[in-house]
Amino acid sequence: MKDVGLRIRVQRELREQFLDACKAQDKPAAQVLREFMWEYVASNPVADVDLEAPIRKND
Repeated sequence: MKDVGLRIRVQRELREQFLDACKAQDKPAAQVLREFMWEYVASNPVADVDLEAPIRKND
């Protein structure tokens, strides 16, 4: 599976506090976000979704 980017907008203060918290735990921010995303997806399943399959439009 090919990796892709995700761009989000957050308040500057939230970003700074998040980066500080990641640094205090010696974890890259991207790793923390990926872990959160996997946990969120696992706890909020969507019926009939294959995470490995590409999304097809107009089917």
